[in-house]
Amino acid sequence: MKDLLKTLETQRWDDHRYYHHSRVNQTLHLISALSFLVAYVYLFIDPVVSALIAWLFSMSTRQIGHFFFEPKGYDEINLATHEYKEEIKVGYNLKRKIVLLSICALIPVLAYWMPQYLTWAVPAAYEDTPVRITGMLWLFLGIAGLTFRVFQLWHQESLLAGLAWAMKIITDPVHDIKMYYKSPFYLLRGEWIDPMDHVRTSVH
Repeated sequence: MKDLLKTLETQRWDDHRYYHHSRVNQTLHLISALSFLVAYVYLFIDPVVSALIAWLFSMSTRQIGHFFFEPKGYDEINLATHEYKEEIKVGYNLKRKIVLLSICALIPVLAYWMPQYLTWAVPAAYEDTPVRITGMLWLFLGIAGLTFRVFQLWHQESLLAGLAWAMKIITDPVHDIKMYYKSPFYLLRGEWIDPMDHVRTSVH
């Protein structure tokens, strides 16, 4: 357990210092984290609503921050290129995210035009509507995406790395709130990029 928590701590630190320089991205992660907590609650009430909140709102705000606001140039604080950071990213880098988000976008299209092939995803007690089919398949996609990356990390590094990453993803909403709750205030002050002084000190 000690090694697992240490690996988790390292993964969280690297995720913050490498991939969250933009105050806009941090703020969007805060919004995403709050909505993910709502999705977690709805997971026990209505899984479809939970999945719709998670993918339509939580994931959208989160990934908009990474794709459009996070700097892609040379990282002078960590002395690393964007390409290097994408290569060493433990979780889903931008290329992997494009694949995952493409599958996510394809599901409602198939649910609307070819629902007869997807009704297996909906429990018999519920109506087979495109929205409910989409929600259930998005829920399965989230589980599959998490499981797939855990097995990848197990193969590439170790089972410990995979389990630590899964724990990180599940608990990220709480951690992001703790890390980025001040980010909107920095934005209002006109600070677009986190100076990362705490990171600069540890790296240099």
